[in-house]
Amino acid sequence: MGRQQENTDPRHERDDSFRTTLPGREGPARLFLMGRFLLQAFPAVARELKGWRQLAVACPDPRLRQMALASIGGKTFHCQGGSVFSAWTGAHRRELVQAIVALQTISDYLDNLCDRAGVQDEAGFRRLHQAFLDALRPEVPPGDYYDRYPYRDDGGYLERLVRTCQRALAALPAYPPVMEEAGRLAALYCNLQVYKHIDWSLREKCLTGWLNPLLAGFPERLYWWELAAATGSTLGIFALFALAARGGFGATDVHRITGAYFPWIGGLHILLDYFIDQQEDRQGGDLNFVSYYRDGEQAAGRLGLFLSRSLELSAGLPDPYFHRTVVQGLLAMYLSDPKVAAQGLGETGRLLLQGGDRGARGLFRLCACLRRAGVV
Repeated sequence: MGRQQENTDPRHERDDSFRTTLPGREGPARLFLMGRFLLQAFPAVARELKGWRQLAVACPDPRLRQMALASIGGKTFHCQGGSVFSAWTGAHRRELVQAIVALQTISDYLDNLCDRAGVQDEAGFRRLHQAFLDALRPEVPPGDYYDRYPYRDDGGYLERLVRTCQRALAALPAYPPVMEEAGRLAALYCNLQVYKHIDWSLREKCLTGWLNPLLAGFPERLYWWELAAATGSTLGIFALFALAARGGFGATDVHRITGAYFPWIGGLHILLDYFIDQQEDRQGGDLNFVSYYRDGEQAAGRLGLFLSRSLELSAGLPDPYFHRTVVQGLLAMYLSDPKVAAQGLGETGRLLLQGGDRGARGLFRLCACLRRAGVV
């Protein structure tokens, strides 16, 4: 794949705000990024979710309606977090937010259908998740995603989500060159969602049978549950969406972003999610990948490894400051959750924040303020 031609239309001029960030100027750059994130991305996400909530209310089937509304009401922060990638680009921001919110809403909705509706059918789960895969391929007509599922009549809700994502991606100036890699990450994500929601007696066997052969492709030793966590993050897909919105990149940029986000940044993302949910998952009898570590000390050490590799690889990405901020923001968002202190995990959180440098600690204080204000 050759380098993509720059878009010369001044209305879609690339935003290089983070390209020239130098040591000593990170504070102002971080404030600029956070301002764009909170003042532009958050309101845009709210507008998109308001429309999806209205459609969810109209779902004829009460169970599907319940699952759709719960996924929006209880997981808004997933879309908010994903929208940080719209702060990376000054071009095609509206389409980028539409694609991110639609795909993340599909993800959260299907997660509820697989986890909260009393269904444990592998074939049904796989058919549902075809919607996630189709959303990334603008040329593919949506199908009947409920044909192996006991609840069916959503009034066109899931199909609308798929079509909206497809249209938004088709409007990005350079989506075709990233579509294959985005599809590869999506296929891994869908496999995880299928296997982790089937009957308890089969989950671990299916997960290890799928993941162990993949582990041989990584030069550094990973545990199977760490690779499973990495497949569960949508951040790598969103980073590729943002690259497509910016344009002007080559094949090396695509591979570097994919290699940084999978397994490292994405793995850190989901391991942190499981880290703060350990008590909740024990009480609910839910699968938690962090529980597979020998003890808290090993868990802290492995999280530290994922953090250091994420920061290291961020340095080689287009606009490294932005991606470093994404990594630091993950620490800040998850470790500022009250569940950390409630479970006695504060010391591990403190060590991780130290590893994330001053930027992570500053974002931690910001997230704590936003939590107190009820913004996140």
